[in-house]
Amino acid sequence: MASAESHQGTAPRAGQPHIVIIGCGFGGLETAKALAGEAVSVTLIDRTNHHLFQPLLYQVATAGLSAPSIAAPTRHLFRDQANLTTLMGEVTHIDLAARTVALRSGQVLPYDRLVVAAGATHSYFGHDDWAAHAPGLKTLEDAFEIRRRILLAFEAAEREEDPVRRAALMNFVVIGAGPTGVEMAGTMAEIARHTLPGEFRRIDPAQARVMLVEGGPRVLLAMPDELSEKARQQLEKLGVEVRLNARVTGIDAGGLWIESATGQPAPDLARHRIESGCMVWAAGVAASPLGRLLAAQLPEGDALIDRAGRVKVTPELTLPGHPEVAVVGDLAAAMSHVPGKEPRPVPGVSPGAKQMGRCVAANIRRTLRGEPVQAFRYSDYGNLATIGRNAAVVDLATPMGHWRFSGYFAWLFWLFAHVYFLIGFRNRTVVMIDWASAYFSFQRQARVVAGGEPAAHPDA
Repeated sequence: MASAESHQGTAPRAGQPHIVIIGCGFGGLETAKALAGEAVSVTLIDRTNHHLFQPLLYQVATAGLSAPSIAAPTRHLFRDQANLTTLMGEVTHIDLAARTVALRSGQVLPYDRLVVAAGATHSYFGHDDWAAHAPGLKTLEDAFEIRRRILLAFEAAEREEDPVRRAALMNFVVIGAGPTGVEMAGTMAEIARHTLPGEFRRIDPAQARVMLVEGGPRVLLAMPDELSEKARQQLEKLGVEVRLNARVTGIDAGGLWIESATGQPAPDLARHRIESGCMVWAAGVAASPLGRLLAAQLPEGDALIDRAGRVKVTPELTLPGHPEVAVVGDLAAAMSHVPGKEPRPVPGVSPGAKQMGRCVAANIRRTLRGEPVQAFRYSDYGNLATIGRNAAVVDLATPMGHWRFSGYFAWLFWLFAHVYFLIGFRNRTVVMIDWASAYFSFQRQARVVAGGEPAAHPDA
């Protein structure tokens, strides 16, 4: 575990409440920032040394951006926040009765208030062995591995003598048609058709097949029907083969098996085999194991955990019976409480995590001042997703209603919105330069991988 810098002591300041925040994602980051200047001692713990802008992680996986463009060192972000200590470490236990947090290093930290923003990981729906063959995308390590697999699949195809195996190596499959899956598939098609042609001698990268496999009836299920259909059309225009109502039943080193969602024969889905040189999992997420650890210490037990492993919290985003412990972000099964309206679930998106973090920080300040805490209210700004070059869909919520549009102007809106929310001026500048260069040149300059030659195809 990394030690704290000299101006950041690891012990809480005497006489000040000690706030421990687990996780430096959007929820944890916003909580910590909102406590700047307060008479509290804050300790921020994360397994990595950086905050990651996850909405653009797929750009690293597809060689469009380098890692520093979307990741900022945590210590640098909080270098001027004197009341905050950053620690790099993994939380292994939380003791609610003793009010302590234990790290893998053996260090135990006491807390007066705890904010758990540990996020989520991949869910393979009980088939964890699939992870070795179809990695998901949650961390920089995941992005590097996916980028490596994409590029090495083309390298393996270039040296493959057998035309059947060569074609299989150039089959790219993305499983799951949520925002990450749609963005990955569209960008992979762009790489094959615009970036790589002319760089190989024995293969034509433009002949690669990019398939998007979705178990549901349409892509982007969180979007309105008309935008979902627009997204599908734009994907197919980019060259992506969209397979709907297709359920994955098996994945191995050489490919995957799919069938119709009902198990009934369909034209090409009934136990259909797809050989593939690169598969990416974007079909499901599961909350951090810390959620179950917390629930196990409460009388309600598993009743506090939903199907995705998220913790059911109070309207104030705290654990039932433990107002000193808040849960935010992807780990929280939170509801938005607006007076006069029925509570509604908060979607697992970055604006929700940010708003939860700010709400929790505001309630901590209210508690310190002896004021009553307030229930969480989520402001829904809508959804947006990019499909590829000049292609995106936007569902924008405004006081005057929803604005729904797609195509080139939606793509511009998506681009500027993501640049605006990036952390740090340098990141915004670098991303704009990289995107402008890629737009006009069709090139992706982060196409560097480590390691030796690609492995042989399993059927070789």
